[in-house]
Amino acid sequence: MEAPPDNDVLWARALHFTHPDGSPALGGVSLGVREGEILAVSGPRGSGKTTLLSCLSGLVPAQRGEVWFNSVPVHTMGPMTRERLRRDRFGWIDPAPVLVPELNVWENAALPLMLRGTSRRRAKVAALEWLERLDIGDRSRNRPHELTQPERQRACIARALAPAPTVLFADEPTAPLHRADRAHVLRTLTTAARSHGITVVLATHDAETAALADRTVSLLDGRRVNTVHLPPVQETQPAGQGAACSLSV
Repeated sequence: MEAPPDNDVLWARALHFTHPDGSPALGGVSLGVREGEILAVSGPRGSGKTTLLSCLSGLVPAQRGEVWFNSVPVHTMGPMTRERLRRDRFGWIDPAPVLVPELNVWENAALPLMLRGTSRRRAKVAALEWLERLDIGDRSRNRPHELTQPERQRACIARALAPAPTVLFADEPTAPLHRADRAHVLRTLTTAARSHGITVVLATHDAETAALADRTVSLLDGRRVNTVHLPPVQETQPAGQGAACSLSV
């Protein structure tokens, strides 16, 4: 068995996953994510980005293949061990904001810290810091139903960052935001990750979002691809040549 590289905080080999309806989601994806790296997983909708993040985070076990976190095999862990790993070391941002309706905004943002055993006072301080950085500190005592959808998503991002996870999985994190808000939120997220040494795996179909990452892995139909740009079309060439093509690797 090949050992994962020492400088890879996450390492996966030959991941396969098929949906219950029989449609393939991943077809042998392998990758490594270096410590402190911001990695974008790009591709069109339905290319397998969310499934890949779910397998890397242990949320969904791959049906075949290996996932390692800091040289520890995630693919051999039981459900309870994977749950502790996600709670203690990983953060997750969904494309749609989901908050606990009975809690106010700062309590939602502080919840992962309190579940780890952090005191309510310290958890509140950390939550408020991130809410301020994401420009919703003035909404900290409101309930989720009193917020707009973009505000709720900012609260979810604060909740993911407040515990300073080792790895943050962000699945289209700015999808609910207005275009004008996206750049600010993404800058806050990426700057925070770099300053706190947080590794980020960011799924996106948006080229501008992917450009903020250190490196991009592209998926198409559940497989990694490289885009090869051919030379410009010459007048003597038949029409249709010179376009970019995707090659599976």
